[in-house]
Amino acid sequence: MLMRTDPFRELDGLAQQLLGSAAGRGTWTKPNPMPLDAYRSGEQYVVAFDLPGVAPDAIELDVERNVLTVKAERRPPQLADDVEMQVAERPLGVFSRQLFLGDTLDTEQIEASYDAGVLTLRIPIAEKAKPRKIAISGSQKQLDS
Repeated sequence: MLMRTDPFRELDGLAQQLLGSAAGRGTWTKPNPMPLDAYRSGEQYVVAFDLPGVAPDAIELDVERNVLTVKAERRPPQLADDVEMQVAERPLGVFSRQLFLGDTLDTEQIEASYDAGVLTLRIPIAEKAKPRKIAISGSQKQLDS
């Protein structure tokens, strides 16, 4: 089971809209949130993070205990000296997201891929959490009495 840890995400989004692009520039101490989708597919959970324009080497993915942390940095484009930016609406800076992973997930077997600006994680369900049959022991003699 996955649990979100962003109780103020909606408030941060509203503040960014009201305060303009300066508030949209995340820093390492106050990163921007990143949108995600999460769903269960068979024996695994799939989590997809939107990170368009982020180079794969600018993404950090860590698991400590049962906390999954994703950090990424979208750097400003390198423009020539004679280029004057006309519109700059894409948020830059650092983005971060943390998810608490339940004990039923196998954090040792997480797979990550990055394609078309989407970081996709596949987190398998731990063997200990899968349904199983339990054998019942006892003697037939006790049942007949």
